[in-house]
Amino acid sequence: MKKEVRTICYDEELHIEAYHFKGIVQPFPNHFHEYYVVGFIEDGQRILSCRNREYDIRRGNIVLFNPGDNHACVQSDEGTFDYRGFNISRNVMLDLVKELTGREELPGFSRNVIFDEELTCYLQPLHQLIMSGSNEFEKEEHLLLMLSLLLQKYGQPFECCIPECREEIENVCSFLQENYAEKIYLDELCRHAHLSKSTLLRAFVKSKGVTPYRYLEAIRINEAKKLLEQGMPPVEAALQTGFSDQSHFTNFFNRFIGLAPGIYRDIFLKKKVDTDVGVGHDEK
Repeated sequence: MKKEVRTICYDEELHIEAYHFKGIVQPFPNHFHEYYVVGFIEDGQRILSCRNREYDIRRGNIVLFNPGDNHACVQSDEGTFDYRGFNISRNVMLDLVKELTGREELPGFSRNVIFDEELTCYLQPLHQLIMSGSNEFEKEEHLLLMLSLLLQKYGQPFECCIPECREEIENVCSFLQENYAEKIYLDELCRHAHLSKSTLLRAFVKSKGVTPYRYLEAIRINEAKKLLEQGMPPVEAALQTGFSDQSHFTNFFNRFIGLAPGIYRDIFLKKKVDTDVGVGHDEK
């Protein structure tokens, strides 16, 4: 079996994350992110479930996730999975789209799985430039050309990608976002939605594609990522985002992100150290 490799790099100039997973067999449970994902399948086959649709993804496919798109994937053969991808925050996407179109509005991807050789010609070199630590402007060129092509072929207003949600469900989502660090009970959610437990669960899954608890987990993981990126120790990040203990937090973080929280934090600490060293040399 191919050796498993998991690499993540945050580009300080472009302000995006680049992932490279190789030899992966781990399934990823149904979840969502607050950011955009653009990924490329290098090898392997997986069954991807996204927004209540199922896809057979394989080498050459590109996956596109909007913020909030619920998705899960499992290996569909005896092999392993190789994947490269980018995570782009809403704020960065907003700036990029304004640069390209002059309009300050979030885009949405009309499709979640595509095969596009022209797009791949920008995606792969961009990923390699980020992973190699390049500081040439060629990197920004590839990002803008890639995104320009994405918008032309698969772009639409972001609102078109958001499933219609009943007011009761939105009240529950707001409550979860505001209170994710606290102990939350299903009874509380029912009171906010004015629905019975069984009705709430059915309506929530139909609207969001995940259960209320899985939605809460995703919020907690996304908030924990921000704290880890600031250098907070995993044990403190776990406590501040509502996890009962560090082992519980580590398990869920690895399942959702594919990396242990300590490893994820160290990537950003190393970036900070490298930056500080560079500043020190410049001052001399």
